[in-house]
Amino acid sequence: MSRAVLSLGSNLGDRIANLRTAVRLFGDHLLMASGVYETPPWGDTDQPAYLNAVLLVADPEAGPHDWLTRAQAAERAADRVRDPQRRFGPRTLDVDVITVWGDDDEPVISDDPELTLPHPRAHLRAFVLRPWIDLQPYGELPGHGWLTDLLTNGPAAAEVAELRPRPDLALESRT
Repeated sequence: MSRAVLSLGSNLGDRIANLRTAVRLFGDHLLMASGVYETPPWGDTDQPAYLNAVLLVADPEAGPHDWLTRAQAAERAADRVRDPQRRFGPRTLDVDVITVWGDDDEPVISDDPELTLPHPRAHLRAFVLRPWIDLQPYGELPGHGWLTDLLTNGPAAAEVAELRPRPDLALESRT
């Protein structure tokens, strides 16, 4: 069984509807969805605030590149337009594959330029780590350590105070 952690972000249009589109598209593969957090933009600060969340998904047939293909399909469904001049620019929906575990429950490690696993900047991003903790309080980012340690002592610690939980905005999880 392949499992993956996917990070969602939206700062254009109906942000919560964009996140819900991604949740709906992952459908039967969705195990859990985190809470929603409002966060300042990362990397390119001249843009609106984001809504961010994390999904835990599973599919016995999926490999790492299948998760990437599904992530890109979700972005297209939300009319994502990539601006090559603004790598970290605004977007209707961004879906990043953060980490994948294979059938043996071991993390997939990949330096493929199309899909580097684990995500090479996940350990730097409080907007990934904090929602992930909602789903896996004792989770570990392969090669980087425990999520709680990364969020309290790592480079992402400075961003924690800027995260705003949005309990008024919910995503559905499969129960």
